[in-house]
Formats: sequence, C-alpha cells, structure tokens
Amino acid sequence: MAPSTRATWLMLMAVAAFAGMDTSMKLLAAHYPPLQVSALRGFASLPFVLVWVMSTKGLASIRPVRWGLHLLRGVLAIAMIVGFVYGLARLPLSSTYAITFIAPLLVTALAVPLLGEKVGPRRWAAIGVGMFGVLVILRPGGDVFSLAGLSVLLATFCWAASAITVRVLTRSDTTQSMVVWMLVLLGFGAAALAWSSWLPIRSADWATVLMLGAFGACGQVLLTEAFRLGEASKIAPLEYTALLWSLGIDLALWGVLPDAVTWLGAAIIVASGLYLIRRECVHDVTEPP
Repeated sequence: MAPSTRATWLMLMAVAAFAGMDTSMKLLAAHYPPLQVSALRGFASLPFVLVWVMSTKGLASIRPVRWGLHLLRGVLAIAMIVGFVYGLARLPLSSTYAITFIAPLLVTALAVPLLGEKVGPRRWAAIGVGMFGVLVILRPGGDVFSLAGLSVLLATFCWAASAITVRVLTRSDTTQSMVVWMLVLLGFGAAALAWSSWLPIRSADWATVLMLGAFGACGQVLLTEAFRLGEASKIAPLEYTALLWSLGIDLALWGVLPDAVTWLGAAIIVASGLYLIRRECVHDVTEPP
C-alpha cells in the first residue's frame, strides 16, 4: 500500500476514534471542570499508548530529540482540549464539530510559512470562503456565537498549529516519542492547573474514563502516523468525515441536530475544504504559486 493511501485510511480511522473520545469528554464535561477533563484525557490514554510503544519499538524510541517542540505541543494540547471541552459542555457535538471543520483550511494556510508548502491563489480563496463559513456559524445573536463557540474556534487554531509541529518533529523524533510526550505533558500540565478545583471521580464515570483513554490513544496514534506518512494539506480535509459521526451520536444520545444556519456554515466550510482536495489532485501547473 502506498504511503499516501495508508495515510488516508489512518486519518479516517483516527477521525472515528476521536469521535468516540469526544463523546466521552462531553459526558465527563457535564460533571467535571474542563482542565480536569483535559488531564483525564492525557492520563487515561497513556497506559494504552505505552502498551503500543512496548509492542513496537520499545521504550528507547520515546527519547525526545527536540524538547522545545514537544513542550510547544504540550501547551497547544492543553489549550486545545480545555477550549474544546468548554465548548462541548455547552454546545451539541455536531455544532462543535462544524466549527472545527475550519482546521484543515488552517493547516493548509499554516503549511505555507511553516513547512514551505506551496498554496496558489485559488486555494487561498477557498480558505477565505471557509473562514466566511465559520462567521456564518458564529453569527451574532445565534446560539453558537458565545464564549463556548469562540473557545472551540481557539481550540481549532491550536489543533492546526499542533498538526504542523508533527510534520516538523517527524524529521527528528519517532511517532512513539511524539504521542507519549504529548500525553504526559497534557496530563501533568492540565492536572497542575486543575489541582485547586479537582473533583473526586464518581464510580459511575470510571467506565467513561476508560473509554476516553482507549479511544484517545487509538486516535492519537493513528493521527500522528497519518501526518507522518502524508502531506498535511492533503489528509487534513478528511476530518470532515467527523460530521457523520457527530450527527449520529447527537441523535442517539442527546436527540439534537444543528439549526439551519449552522448547516449552511458547515456546508460552506466543507465545500471549500473539498475544493482544496480537488486542487491537490489536479496539480494545475498553470496556477501561479
């Protein structure tokens, strides 16, 4: 299987796993502060990831080479999860995902100055259209235009920046190292910040914490490996498949769906992202860099 094809399948599986993880976080966010949920995200996934490390390349593979970038990923991860969990607790999963759909467009935009990838004017236009779609979703006076919606948008910026750091770290560090240290820094960093408001875990919630760890570990490994094998601007748009998962989960667990304007904004963002995929596939040599 070609690396690009493998990256595609890995990304699709990662999106499915993260949908399960996000559902777990939304369930926990109803009872615990965002920082505590973020710490649980890191700690609960770490044992599963360590089993994966031992079964692949062993503990020697987690030795970090570029500590500065690992620390940056840790900071981005804390900000991302806290903002996302805050939004999850107050918005439907599908509405939250609709905002995060801007992430592939942000990855493409950031790949230009940070990775040296070439993006032509047509794709810049698609990014602009996608940003307009976000403004449609975050319309003044709408339910999503709130601190919750804006926190999800901030979390999405952090996700895109983290995805770029993965591409840079692959030049020096292993996949095992990137996954383990992100979880360690997320867990201990968020726990330290949440210590003063930490709540005891209810016995009924331990199963959800276990589910959070399992889905999170699988998603993180699959995502990191996908970005290692594929170009960021090509595989990131596959994040849009999360829409199908979020709609099904929202209906099954909470019986809600996005309103018409949120659907419109999501459609604009997805359309612009699909256009980016088309531009990557066509390789229009007449398009100026």
